[in-house]
Amino acid sequence: MAQKNKHQLPTIKARILALKYLPLFLKEIWHTQPWMTATNVGLRLIRSVIPFLTLYLGKLIIDEVVLLINTHSTDTRHLLALIGMELALAMSSDILNRMTGLLDGLLGDLHANRSSIQIMQHAATLDLTQFEEPIFYDKLERARQQTVGRTALLAQTLAQVQDIITIGFLAGGLAVFSPWLILILVLSIIPGFFGEFYFNSQSYALSYQWTPQRRELDYIRYIGASNVYAKEMKLFSLSGFLTERFRELSTAYYLQNRKLAIRRAVWGALLAAVGTAGYYGAYAFIGIETIKGVITIGSLTFLAGSFRQLKASLEGILNRFTSISQGTLYLRDFFEFFDLRPEVVSPPKPLPFPSNIQKGFVFENVSFKYPGAERWVFQNLNFTLKAGEKLAIVGENGAGKTTLVKLLTRLYDPTEGRILLEGRDLREYELGELQHHIGVIFQDYIRLMMTAQSNIAVGDIDELNNLERIATAADRSLASALIKRFPDGLQQVLGRHFSGGVELSGGEWQKIALARAYMRDSELLILDEPTAALDARAEYEVFQRFADLTKGKMALLISHRFSTVRMADRIIVIENGQLIESGSHQSLMDNKGRYAELFQLQARGYL
Repeated sequence: MAQKNKHQLPTIKARILALKYLPLFLKEIWHTQPWMTATNVGLRLIRSVIPFLTLYLGKLIIDEVVLLINTHSTDTRHLLALIGMELALAMSSDILNRMTGLLDGLLGDLHANRSSIQIMQHAATLDLTQFEEPIFYDKLERARQQTVGRTALLAQTLAQVQDIITIGFLAGGLAVFSPWLILILVLSIIPGFFGEFYFNSQSYALSYQWTPQRRELDYIRYIGASNVYAKEMKLFSLSGFLTERFRELSTAYYLQNRKLAIRRAVWGALLAAVGTAGYYGAYAFIGIETIKGVITIGSLTFLAGSFRQLKASLEGILNRFTSISQGTLYLRDFFEFFDLRPEVVSPPKPLPFPSNIQKGFVFENVSFKYPGAERWVFQNLNFTLKAGEKLAIVGENGAGKTTLVKLLTRLYDPTEGRILLEGRDLREYELGELQHHIGVIFQDYIRLMMTAQSNIAVGDIDELNNLERIATAADRSLASALIKRFPDGLQQVLGRHFSGGVELSGGEWQKIALARAYMRDSELLILDEPTAALDARAEYEVFQRFADLTKGKMALLISHRFSTVRMADRIIVIENGQLIESGSHQSLMDNKGRYAELFQLQARGYL
């Protein structure tokens, strides 16, 4: 709870500590595009001197005008030269400003793209269990949502360095005349700085606290206008329910944000008035000194301009500091996401995947429960998937059949016990190689709104351009006839998400998904409810072909249809996290246990 409060109401110490992420951020920017970053910094260094030179030239111009008036001289060559120099500075400043703005934008876009890629790449390395935790999604959302903010942070950081150098020149000019002006200036802007600091802290706290609700708002916004959910939205009249929930959440956030915005505006106006009073007090002092003859009219304009510019620059630096320190708090969220590490990893010296499997897979006293959960999904599970065997798993919904597949593919590791392959723990093998040698089609397979070619190649994405292999996989899964009907064949975009896309039925999508399994020359092929959307005839054809194509290889089948399950060499029945039966279809029917009961219940449904 203490950690949570620390994030919600960041103190000065928290902001200072968060600044440690700024060098890491600048390093990221440098690696994004070194020459562009170096050019940007160089141009800003040049720009930092221009305000002082412009003000000093203004002083010289006014003094020259006064001199010409007092001496009744008509020689304006020096005056015109000074004006020409100021013109050149003004034009240079505009050009440099546009160039640095251009580089800021380009660098920001490049870094936004790079950081988005980094987030996706790192997310791919994390454990599946992490993706199933709401806290993880909050971290992911905070890392992802500040892409635009990090782009602004880049410009702010570089502008900060530029203004600090400018202030050095301006402060030097004021100090020569009167150091008291600098003291007045600092005292006049401190109240406004602390006001901005406080309200930025409140803004960050509000944003942090509302991360889960903003994710819910994004989710409601998506499903409320999505072709995926359009049928249910209409048939169940869900629009009113969802819009009311969206209105409730968005209004609550708006009210909190409005309250903060009003307080910020009122206090900001009051504190800004202090700074304005300080400026005009100093202006009056300079004017009186000019009337006394202590300084020239040119010096008056230089000092007044320097004071005004210095005040604006100091306010910019202090206010920008609050923005930068707030940005570094978001940077902390960004880098903390990359500090997340998976637990399911390859060992330091992994074993190669066996070239010739003889013993198969063995579940040895395997127990599993999800992190933070009290209920065990499995306890002391023991069975063998033999080499060349086709094994079916039967159980009611929630029995853990899909979880068992995820353990077998090391998407999870057992909480207790171990899974062996050829007598060695799965954790001893290289993770990527192990998963590459297992072909899996889950019930909730991905439907990519891309070409049919890409959708099938997902099974072995390195073979994306191997059209012959893709065509063979499609033929094996019975998807080839479907593809032949497409106007663009394998290049046909699937789904209605993009223009020209073709929508598929559930059964047609499943044939595309099954083709992915055949893209891999896997030692083990796993089908987790792969034919739920197929009719009985199509399912029978699929599994007849599946049986032929997996001869001599291991296959694991999960299905609720017992007409399919009975084709397996062996069937195991799981109930309440325990293996309660194992055997062939006939032996289990003869046993008249749970399997026979479930089979007969389903058979009666067809009578």
